[in-house]
Order: sequence, then C-alpha cells, then structure tokens
Amino acid sequence: MLFCWPCRHRMTTETPVTTEAIGQPPVPTPSRAEAFGFWLKLGFISFGGPAGQIAVMHEELVERRRWISENRFLHALNYCMVLPGPEAQQLATYIGWLMHRTWGGLVAGGLFVLPSLFILVALSWVYMAYGHVPVIAGLFYGIKPAVTALVVHAAWRVGSRALKNAWLWAIAAGAFVAIFALALPFPLIVLIAGVIGSVGGRVAPDKFKAGGGHGAARQSHGPALIDDHTPTPAHARFTWTRFRAVLLVFVAVWGAALSTLTALYGWSGVLTQMGWFFTKAALLTFGGAYAVLPYVYQGAVDHYQWLSATQMIDGLALGETTPGPLIMVVAFVGFVGGWTKAIFGADALWLGGAVAAGVVTLFTFLPSFLFIFLGGPFIESTHGNLKFTAPLTGITAAVVGVIVNLAVFFAYHVLWPQGLGGHFEWLSALIGLGAAAALFRFKLGVISVVAGAGLAGLLVQLGRSLLWAAG
Repeated sequence: MLFCWPCRHRMTTETPVTTEAIGQPPVPTPSRAEAFGFWLKLGFISFGGPAGQIAVMHEELVERRRWISENRFLHALNYCMVLPGPEAQQLATYIGWLMHRTWGGLVAGGLFVLPSLFILVALSWVYMAYGHVPVIAGLFYGIKPAVTALVVHAAWRVGSRALKNAWLWAIAAGAFVAIFALALPFPLIVLIAGVIGSVGGRVAPDKFKAGGGHGAARQSHGPALIDDHTPTPAHARFTWTRFRAVLLVFVAVWGAALSTLTALYGWSGVLTQMGWFFTKAALLTFGGAYAVLPYVYQGAVDHYQWLSATQMIDGLALGETTPGPLIMVVAFVGFVGGWTKAIFGADALWLGGAVAAGVVTLFTFLPSFLFIFLGGPFIESTHGNLKFTAPLTGITAAVVGVIVNLAVFFAYHVLWPQGLGGHFEWLSALIGLGAAAALFRFKLGVISVVAGAGLAGLLVQLGRSLLWAAG
C-alpha cells in the first residue's frame, strides 16, 4: 500500500471547530463508557483481516459516528501501516489515544486483542486435544488451501495498490528473491528497501511519492469531532519530556516482565525464550501479519521447534476465522509450544498452553502501544514530507514480495505434504482454486470462503471414509 499524508493546517487555539456554521449539529464527545462499549464490540466483530477491520472502523468512526474525519483517519492509518505489528490494532489504539488520552489508547488496543485471545485459547485446546478426530481433520483439510488462496489474495490486494511503477515492482521482485532464494532475514530486507526508497526519493521523487490508492480521502462524510482542522489536543503534542517518560515506562514494564520470567524459569526456559523471541518479532518485522509470519515460522518451527510446519498452517487457519488481528496466530503458537513442551508438567498441559499464549500475546503487542504513544505526537505534527514517506513506500513494495514468498511456502506444504517426492494433493488444489475464484471473481468475504472450504474438506473426509469402509 502507498501512503499519503493528508495535509492539515495547525491552529493555535484550543477550541475545536464547531459544526453549527455549516448547518449540522456538533458531534458530541463520547464518554469513556460509550467508547469502552464501542471498542469492546469491535473486538468481537473484527473479522476479515486488517482490510476488513479497517473497513469496519472507517464505517463506524468516520461515516456513522463521525468521531474522526476521513483525512485524520488516513493520516493515522498511514503511520500504522509502516509500523511493525498489526496495523488495525494500532489504528484503534491511535484513535482511542487521540480521543481519550492514554486510557483510551490502552482500552481500544487491549479490547481489540483480548476477545480473540480467549477464543484462540479455547480453539487451540480443541485442536490439541481432538485434532485427530475425523470431523476436525476434515475441516482443516479444506481450510488450509483456502488460507493459501487468502495469502495470494493479500499479495494481490497490497500489490495492486502499492506497485505503481517499475521501480516498486523491482523492489518487490528483489525482496521475493532475497527471502525465497537467498534466505535473507526479513529485517535486513526491510532495511535495504528503506534505503532504496530514501535514495529513490531523491533521484526520482515522482516514483516514490505517496498517494496512490487513497482517492477516498477527498470524500466528505460531514463534520467530525476530530476534523481536518481540529487543533491537536495538548496530550498529543510532541515534547521531549513526554517522549522520555513514555520510553521509560515501556522499558520498565517490558524489563519487569522478562526479568520475572527469567527469575522463575531461567533464561533458557520456554516462557522466557518466547518472551524474548516475540519481542524481537514485534520490533523487527514490518508489513502486517503476512509479513511477520515467515519470521515467526523460522523461529518457532525451525529454531525452537515449538510446533511443526503443519501445525503452523493450521494455526493460521484458526487465526483467519476468529476476530482480532491475524497476528493473533502467535497465541496459537504459544499455546501449542506450551502444550508440547509441557512447561508445567504432563498433568497441566492446558494450563501450560494458556499461560504461554498469554505471555506471547503480551510481548507481541506491548511494542504496539509504545509505537503509538511514542510516535503519535510526532505524526500529528507531520505533513507529506517526501523524505519521510519515500523510505516507507520502498518498504511497502518489499512487503509485497515477502507475502508472495509466504504464499509459495503455504502452497508447497499444503499441496505436497510429504515433500516434492510425495503425492500431489489434487483435492486440496481444487479447494484452493475454488477459494481463489470466490475471492478474486465473486468478491466473497473471508468467513464465507473459509466456511465453504471447511465444508468441502468435511465432504472429502466423508468420501474417503466411505471408500475406506467399502474397501
């Protein structure tokens, strides 16, 4: 995705622009209780990945409630799109913080995650305890190729908006080769893409200008509580004092959590290593969940062996079908790792999995709050300065190549589960093609596609059972 930074004029007064002058009543400031109720509701209905979640927030906050204007919404979104971590959750945190200070940010961001955490812990338990039951196995057989189609669709969706010229296509292709053929770490790819974008912004500024895909910014949905020309509230203005205070609090909270795990379980303990690994994942990976997953796979599957490649794909399937950010798949990773490693003994597998899921979630999302509380005031003071946006445009192009690599990875494990020397799962291929047609041709939603694929998987499982019984 490309990034446009809608310009807004700073005002010296603290009095917000009223709406009576243009014939509409002023938008009332929502109470904390009203805001809490909305963010809680959002946590339970935020299906469809980041695109669907952002669309829901846009409809509710910009069009219906008019809590924030189109331009200010996109201004916040553009910042969140280039941060490590889940952009939809960070956008909710940003808007909550802008309206109700730190309390609002913590509530908005926390409630975006907590419902999906509880749901995934329950589903992960069902998966680990009953995953080999024919019904469950059939569901996952159908869902996994659908997930592959979803990843391909995500690459197309991002690429169609981000790759506007040959320069950006070249960056995307180079990123794919770098991670697929050269196995370069994703943070290094991001760094290189950012440098190319920075240099390209000076050599060919017209090729790295932000702005594509945001034509909707010109639309008006009426006056808003936080409008285009509404002055930045005092708590959202950048000061070095506030910057240092936020950074100190974050380091203290993070350090206390990791130190506690180290004291209880040692540095090499499973929970401690999970905290450390997912801190790195949260800080060093960019581009949303689909870009983070290759890094998580390298660590969780290859290095630490908390779960298998097949379990990783199954976890993504669960993440696609539950509310909340897709990166909540890390809760599944944590649960399976805590269960398989029996961190609290063989008699407390569920407890070990649940605690591990909570630890992983904490360390994954804690930096997201830091980025908003730390960087939000700076972003509120910026305009469309090319020296800031050009590196981000390059990074976005690289993310497209990384997502394509992820699609190849999933397709390989779904279609050749025993490796290239094994049999080809042609039924999985047919389900995947059907899911792709539903997404690209018929524009069906994620839930409909996944549900249909799961039903197809059940039918395949039933057919195989009947053939086995007959034989």
